[in-house]
Amino acid sequence: MGELIGYARTSSRSQSFELQRIALTRAGVKLEHLYAEQVSGTSRKDRTALADMLQRGIRKGDTVVCTRLDRLARSTRDLLQIAETLDDKGVHLKVIEQPIDTTSAAGKLFFTILAAFGEFEASIRAERQREGIDAALAKGVGSPFRGRPASIDAKQIAKLSREGKSPSAIAKQLGIARSSVYRYLSGRNA
Repeated sequence: MGELIGYARTSSRSQSFELQRIALTRAGVKLEHLYAEQVSGTSRKDRTALADMLQRGIRKGDTVVCTRLDRLARSTRDLLQIAETLDDKGVHLKVIEQPIDTTSAAGKLFFTILAAFGEFEASIRAERQREGIDAALAKGVGSPFRGRPASIDAKQIAKLSREGKSPSAIAKQLGIARSSVYRYLSGRNA
């Protein structure tokens, strides 16, 4: 049996960790095993305590304890990534205010159901997005998804090349990358 590793997060400086700290210590988390931070949970970018816990603070057999899932992750994608990291490391998850405890069969089932609903939600969202794009593309020229117009004039590149200019000189004159000039010139000969 490993250690209980606590994670607490508040979104702003005006919020207090105190209620989370009390709940986590009552659940058996020692203060030296408590990772806490005040940062928005909308992205993992600035969540250094979470990153530290996931990289160095946990080992096989440990259990990560938090008060609610929204303290640990704010999106389904984030939750699934964190859950995968925990699973890969052989670490369990216990959420005090929700019936999630992956050390038990029922807790694992509940967590898996939540994850399945999250995956289903992501699939439905992607499906709707694809349908919207397909509908927009069907509009033809009026579609916002037709792509941007070409910013490189292939005829101008060919003309300058026939005049004997080097790819570097063409690129400099037209304000484009030399690799683009080479790509257009090799396409002309193909």
